[in-house]
Amino acid sequence: MGDTIPVKEIGALLDELSGKAPKLITGLMDTLYSAESGKKMGQAVGNFYKELVDGGIPQEDALQMAKDYMISLKEITSNISKTTNSTEE
Repeated sequence: MGDTIPVKEIGALLDELSGKAPKLITGLMDTLYSAESGKKMGQAVGNFYKELVDGGIPQEDALQMAKDYMISLKEITSNISKTTNSTEE
């Protein structure tokens, strides 16, 4: 094949991806924003905090770290949401 670019194959792959990606992202968003997901996220943050405190981190520092962790999770879901909205337009 050498240095040739498989344009047809890439085009077919992109067509396939463009058909499946919106459904995949929508499914992911449904999972992220479900009640069960919220429960799991709360448990994850609570467990993170508990492990920090149990590991000897002062409570105030552990609380700030848990807040930062929660903010990170929110930013991830927000970025996914923005991506989903832009692909659906």
